[in-house]
Amino acid sequence: MSSIRPSDLFKRQVTLSEIGEAGQQKLQEAKILVVGCGGLGSPIAVYLASSGIGKLHLIDFDQVDLTNLHRQVFYSLQDVGFSKSERLANFITQRAPFTEVSFSNEAITKENVIELISEYDIIVDGTDSLPTKYLLNDACVIHEKPLVYGSLYKFDGYVSTFNLRQKNGSFSANLRDAFPDMNTDVANCEEAGTLNAIVSMIASAQVNEVLKIITGVGKPLTNELLVYNVLQNTQLKMKLSPSILKAEIAKVFNSQNYFDASCGAQNPDWQISPKELKHKIGDSTLKLIAVLPNLQLPFKVHQTLPIQEFDVTRLNIDEEKTYVMVCQKGFNSYKATKLLREKYPSLQVFNLTGGISNY
Repeated sequence: MSSIRPSDLFKRQVTLSEIGEAGQQKLQEAKILVVGCGGLGSPIAVYLASSGIGKLHLIDFDQVDLTNLHRQVFYSLQDVGFSKSERLANFITQRAPFTEVSFSNEAITKENVIELISEYDIIVDGTDSLPTKYLLNDACVIHEKPLVYGSLYKFDGYVSTFNLRQKNGSFSANLRDAFPDMNTDVANCEEAGTLNAIVSMIASAQVNEVLKIITGVGKPLTNELLVYNVLQNTQLKMKLSPSILKAEIAKVFNSQNYFDASCGAQNPDWQISPKELKHKIGDSTLKLIAVLPNLQLPFKVHQTLPIQEFDVTRLNIDEEKTYVMVCQKGFNSYKATKLLREKYPSLQVFNLTGGISNY
């Protein structure tokens, strides 16, 4: 370790006249927060550390799952079941000696977001959660932090740099200038699926934004949203105008809870553990409903009703039965459990805790 010199490790980067020793020093002094250590966040973190970022903090409450590995290539089969943020931090430690990397296993929420973003120069959104994306955006606007945004939908990827201070002291457009209201019907990668190629491309584009902001080289994607389609190799830039004011977003922040069931805040009374379900499999009073298609299940389900088109009226409800909702990790099945309980308050409906991954 002591024999490794920055001049050797970053030689090809420093050779760029636009970067040079001065630019490399800026990277070494930068403090970056990466929220989400999945398909976007994991390559973002590795490439930032490999570029010489001095301080890097990773946040992800989730564990590595077998279904993640096709697009989360910095994890191995041996990492399945372990903390994403911890395993990713360990990987980075082994290959980036000049990066101080730390991690957190907690979900980012309205209650802790301000504290978590406060000491970092740039916040990078590598999440797969729409409520969390809006939470990060609104907190960054209020506390004047630049946010490098990335998101995915099937074969499309989206990138922008939000809320970057301009030379005149104003700030560039933010997420609410592009999409004022949260569309909760948009499916995430687990629900809609994705190719690993588009994931890595968008992650690389986000890394590029961070490096440009820190070094001052090039033009960041401010006041525009880059939309890239991997099937046609086409891209367009949607022009954005900063119109949603900080004061307006502060009001939204005070009234919005940014709740996301995938962040672990689930009603414990609505759960059935894998152990308990195993004991009850075969019981004639049990009705199993899958809310994701093509699940590899160790048991037969009575019906499959994908969460993105989940309609309780499509279920033939029997008040004498106990319903168990099933998905890969227990997030989407919890949403379905909530919908059924709202429609039929007296019905016995439970979510398989942790989904098939923990069964």
